[in-house]
Amino acid sequence: MKFEKYFDHTILKPEASKDDVKKICDEALKYDFASVCVNQYNTKFVADLLKGSDVKVCTVVGFPLGAVSTAVKVFETGEAIKDGAQEIDMVINVGALKDKDYTFVENDIREVKKACGDKAILKVIIETCLLTDEEKVKACELSVAAGADFVKTSTGFSKGGAKAEDVKIMKDTVKDNAKVKASGGIHSYEEAQEMIKAGADRLGTSATIAIVEGAER
Repeated sequence: MKFEKYFDHTILKPEASKDDVKKICDEALKYDFASVCVNQYNTKFVADLLKGSDVKVCTVVGFPLGAVSTAVKVFETGEAIKDGAQEIDMVINVGALKDKDYTFVENDIREVKKACGDKAILKVIIETCLLTDEEKVKACELSVAAGADFVKTSTGFSKGGAKAEDVKIMKDTVKDNAKVKASGGIHSYEEAQEMIKAGADRLGTSATIAIVEGAER
């Protein structure tokens, strides 16, 4: 896989304007990144801009806290797909995981996966900075059991982002049953390579251009 296809070129800041989002899409088309990752409000706009290309439209769900009902996540997912989303990055209910309410967490993921159907792949954000190593393993196991396509480290909106050691834990847990996305705080070519070496199949970052240009130096 070529290096550029590791990247979900991301713009999730709340103040992002249409011009900001268009710039991200133009860059993604120029470099042929894997996807553009946006908030639901921008999904249709991005889908129109990326139409006809193989750069996917990625939308976040239950973002950034994951602390909404399953029904809300399912509705968000349906709306995103209706607007053109081909990838869904959902946040787990971290509090429910901490409570060891594993049935709820697994069902939450499964229902969103069902809503994705064959129209979108599902990435499950487990927010590693809030979890113990044991909880990271459990979150990954529940994600696989629920049929997720990816497990993802972070929203980038909490206390910390991706760490290579977390990526390794996640990869060792999911093995070939799901892929791993590292996101949050990846700013350089060296950091990107560290995540890939640890087992990341996809990288989410807003510093994508700097990273790719770093690879060319």
